[in-house]
Amino acid sequence: MNKIILFVCILISCGTLTAQQPFRGEQCITVKEFIYQPEDVAFPSCHASTIAETDGGLIAAWFGGTAEKNPDVGIWTSRFTGGKWAIPEEPANGIRGDKRYPCWHPVLFNSGDELLLFFKVGSSPSEWWGELIVSCDNGISWSAPRKLPEGFMGPVKNKPVLLDNGVLLCPSSSEHDGWRVHMEMTPDFGMTWTMTEPLNDKSISANQPS
Repeated sequence: MNKIILFVCILISCGTLTAQQPFRGEQCITVKEFIYQPEDVAFPSCHASTIAETDGGLIAAWFGGTAEKNPDVGIWTSRFTGGKWAIPEEPANGIRGDKRYPCWHPVLFNSGDELLLFFKVGSSPSEWWGELIVSCDNGISWSAPRKLPEGFMGPVKNKPVLLDNGVLLCPSSSEHDGWRVHMEMTPDFGMTWTMTEPLNDKSISANQPS
């Protein structure tokens, strides 16, 4: 009987010890691979990747072009299906009328019914504006871009959070009057918007909150 009690206690202790030792660093990585090969794309530079899970598998997005701020920088996506990443596609290119603007900071969010892709368009962070495209087929096809209301960026670089009341809370910031952080809220996945006042004064430079 004493041996059985001792054995159970050791199991409990080991279980507690394991629970207190979370995975760190390389232990958190299950797969490490390239999404695309250089010969598969026309752009040499990419930045600010985002990823989402859909019913059809994973989808990743980033901005890519010759270099950040160049007009040829667009938003690129790739879907992981059939055990491999598809050749990247460019669902948003920043062409507005007869001018092309660089695109920045895509953010993917799966609402359950639609896949949302927020991004920024403009010559620089102090001049850019927010836009949104939507997919109803897990990223295979996308809507035309829709410009957000004046002054709204949507989630500026990092993921939004869906609150219990159905409001999508988007961490955002602006750089036209110092680096200032604020929150933007949409109760209908991008159709209507409100925002908070800046959360920091100009004595503290902060942007792109998570």
